[in-house]
Amino acid sequence: MTHEITVDGVRQVFHVAGTGPVCVVHSGGPGIDWRYLRLPALEEHLTMVYLEPIGTGTSGRLDDPRDYRLDTYARFVHGVVEHLDAPSVFLLGHSHGGFVVQRYALDHPERVAGAILYSTSPVTGEEFWSDAMANIAAFPQRLPHRPAAAEIPAAFQRALAAQSDEAYTTSLREILPAYFADYWTEEETLEPLREALTAWIDPMRKEEPPFDVRADLGSLTVPVLIVSGVYDFFGGTRWGRLAEELIPGARLAVLEESGHMGHLEQPEEFVREIVSFVSADRAVR
Repeated sequence: MTHEITVDGVRQVFHVAGTGPVCVVHSGGPGIDWRYLRLPALEEHLTMVYLEPIGTGTSGRLDDPRDYRLDTYARFVHGVVEHLDAPSVFLLGHSHGGFVVQRYALDHPERVAGAILYSTSPVTGEEFWSDAMANIAAFPQRLPHRPAAAEIPAAFQRALAAQSDEAYTTSLREILPAYFADYWTEEETLEPLREALTAWIDPMRKEEPPFDVRADLGSLTVPVLIVSGVYDFFGGTRWGRLAEELIPGARLAVLEESGHMGHLEQPEEFVREIVSFVSADRAVR
């Protein structure tokens, strides 16, 4: 079911499906359509609340693209949480959405039953991006038996240079295989997702310093599950392990055969880890 609220005069659209404890889901990008992160198997266990992040889909747009900052996204998450009128909710943030979830959990721990940090990091900046770019450059060598892998490094540069919604969408479709351990093993199944992938460029024009909450995570009091794929080009499990070290009581689930999209690559393991996390937290309460 689709819902709509207004936060600071801007439309925030979200979709609700499933039954059980409430879990608010923030997709990645920024600027990528939320539907790649639809999780029907989790809807059997949780009431999933999928946000259409502002600047994407049918949600509203900000007058100044420079305002698509993490504190802005966190404010819109809070608007949805307040509207749901639940004492506390679980949060699941993928990639850039994981930055938003960390920011929100630090700012509003009393509203967070648990945080799931999926294929994300507590820090970006020069070292993070150098790591990612090195892995993109090495992608063809990692999959030498896949001729199309040789096209990924140049396609990634086109994605970084995109200046329109159309160019951004086209380039993301081109580089999608880089987000998987081996996209081509399931190409027939994944191709419809690739063809439907849509993105908007304005959220990429934000103005803010590199993300870095390393100094703050030691004070995080909410239960945290970290999910990382070994073949994630954003550093593999490096940043997930760092988050595990920094967050008291956090648990890291490693997906051994996944890249950045473990919910599509190892769906059974992904769902099992999250259901176990939510069930354990509720048992404690």
